[in-house]
Amino acid sequence: MKTIEEFYKLRDTEDFFKFFDIDFDQKLINVKRFHMMKEYGTLIKKGLSSISEENKLLEFLKFSLLRVYGDYKNGHSPSAADVWNMYETGKLEGCSSCSPSPTGAGGSCGC
Repeated sequence: MKTIEEFYKLRDTEDFFKFFDIDFDQKLINVKRFHMMKEYGTLIKKGLSSISEENKLLEFLKFSLLRVYGDYKNGHSPSAADVWNMYETGKLEGCSSCSPSPTGAGGSCGC
């Protein structure tokens, strides 16, 4: 089981992806590393201070990394506030690999 203490020891972008067992494109990381990690850092600041349960915090950290990576992979970078609101409400408006559903409860891939 992974811990928040292990998360705080991560340094390289690739280490974050490996920690959460997320596949990634090394070429994209090489080009967008700074921008993705800056966006990720901005996004997770609110979660780090407002989520106290460790497993929920780790879930939020993984979700946030997946979201930022997916958006950069598809050429779009939303604001941290937009992503935080989607996580907080549980109402995703579609991810970067699908189209939003008419109900606003996720996209065609079930996100």
